[in-house]
Amino acid sequence: MGLPQFSADMAPEELDNMVDNATTASNFLKAISHEGRLMILCHLVTGEKSVTELEDLLAARQAAVSQQLSRLRLEGLVVPRRDGKAIYYRLADDRPRRILEVVYELFCNDAN
Repeated sequence: MGLPQFSADMAPEELDNMVDNATTASNFLKAISHEGRLMILCHLVTGEKSVTELEDLLAARQAAVSQQLSRLRLEGLVVPRRDGKAIYYRLADDRPRRILEVVYELFCNDAN
């Protein structure tokens, strides 16, 4: 799959669709562009975690973790589940995992 090619003879609907897709992608990238949110997503790749577990894993205060989870939830990247007083989060779909694999390959893999 290649990248789209812009041309002068593109139909207006086609261009509008590309703009809509660019907006969606931009919002997604903004949501993961914070180190705290990126770390939360990295932890959630391994499975559902409670807010308390994420606090411990990130060595962060509950307010900070909740604020970042709220943004990820707003962008549709994570899904909450309540069990009594505890709230658990998981990835909403496979997009964050796929992006994190590329980020890991580009920035974290020692083989680079």
